[in-house]
Amino acid sequence: MNEEQSLCAPSGQTSDWDQLNWGSFEREVRRLQARIVKATREGRWGKVKSLQWLLTHSFSGKALAVQRVTENKGKRTPGVDGEIWSRPGTKYRAIESLRRRGYQPQPLRRVYIPKANGKQRPLGIPTMRDRAMQALHLLALDPVSETLADTHSYGFRKGRSTADAVEQCHIDLHRQCSAQWVLEGDIRGCFDWISHEWMLAHVPTDTVILEKWLRAGFVENRTWFPTAAGTPQGGIISPTLANMTLDGLQQVLADHFPVKMTAGKLHNPKVNLVRYADDFVITGDSRELLENKVRPLVERFLSERGLTLSPEKTTVTHVSEGFDFLGQHLRRYGKAVLATPSKKNVHAFLEKVRTVVRNNKTASQENLIRVLNPIIRGWVNYHRHSSASAVFRDIDHVIWETLWRWAKRRHSGKSHHWIANKYWRHIGRRVWTFAVDTGERWSDGKTRWWRLECATDTKIRRYVKIYGDANPYDPNWHGYFEQRALLKRTRAPRAQTQEKNEK
Repeated sequence: MNEEQSLCAPSGQTSDWDQLNWGSFEREVRRLQARIVKATREGRWGKVKSLQWLLTHSFSGKALAVQRVTENKGKRTPGVDGEIWSRPGTKYRAIESLRRRGYQPQPLRRVYIPKANGKQRPLGIPTMRDRAMQALHLLALDPVSETLADTHSYGFRKGRSTADAVEQCHIDLHRQCSAQWVLEGDIRGCFDWISHEWMLAHVPTDTVILEKWLRAGFVENRTWFPTAAGTPQGGIISPTLANMTLDGLQQVLADHFPVKMTAGKLHNPKVNLVRYADDFVITGDSRELLENKVRPLVERFLSERGLTLSPEKTTVTHVSEGFDFLGQHLRRYGKAVLATPSKKNVHAFLEKVRTVVRNNKTASQENLIRVLNPIIRGWVNYHRHSSASAVFRDIDHVIWETLWRWAKRRHSGKSHHWIANKYWRHIGRRVWTFAVDTGERWSDGKTRWWRLECATDTKIRRYVKIYGDANPYDPNWHGYFEQRALLKRTRAPRAQTQEKNEK
């Protein structure tokens, strides 16, 4: 039996979804993805295309694509057809429905989600079948994208996060001899204005299927609207398409601003790019360099792809004044460059906490703790790699004040001493712990408390940035990614356990 038959034929498979051999499917797909990486590096684009075709027509790839869209957070969100795949039998039949011949995607269901600035961001929701087809073709496209990606691009990529982008900024700026100026860039409506023609000419994927997705349009208020540009926010494959559109800027900057010897002197313009999705910063050794040379070059690069910079969000800043990037504020203090939670990010977090407390005026203490803990834990874990100790202390104090007002409102006729004894406990070394008795006991007979998370319980740890050329689809890097995953588990950010605190 040849390779294509072994991948494409579901012979011997039971129709029961739960009995499918997922481990075998993952191994087969990983093997094909590794071959795609090798062919991409060698520039054998015909081989890349044939391997992509084999993967997108394989039973293994189709099964994994259906598994992804039926087990992610949007599994219960239907498209314009109102269908969801929730039953095992439906999921199994969906595998067989992922055929290229005769495939025609349906329009997206347009919804809007609020943005931090008060505006609304359009979001397109594909049907389940279209999501699965996108997930299937992403399995074949993502290895190419990872192999060709800019080394300092960190958004929507496996094994990379905002922490990597912020740490790279620190690396580019932390020395005394580092660049002192930063161009903060933001692309206007990146997902909405990417040129279809550019993507069809430069993205190495099945262009017939890609063009159908791009031209599918969207439905809003029962009216169909065509799409002449952009890739829809909400599609599984859209972030990768956007990344591939923006990749190459790092090399363009390196070619135009190299480190070179001039008249026996070393000239280093210190132009470095750090990008997360459509947000980026570019360092430089002078304001004039960034405004007069770097920015026009970036604008030309983007214009070829149908994109433009946002004038109000694109600025040049000195490092001593500081700049916000991905919720962090980076600024030089004397000889050190520190990253701290930005004021805007802190304000948004505290407003969210206050809103939750206001909306739970009559809730029990335990229910309020259950709602607040994930919010506090998520925000603290995001900032745990920055210089956030002082901010964490301030956060704990503001949350205490908010809860104190909540408690006084419930018991306006009681004394402060009575309120403190009812809602706060002396647990471990912390005197003021917002906690409630669970009614259970530890093995030694001590009370088991359900307590509110405290930001200062999370230790600040320096982040270990990923290697720029690490590729999750390359077998040579598998050991490296396994080590990073192990390190992440062993150093998992969390508040001290209740048992440790209470004893």
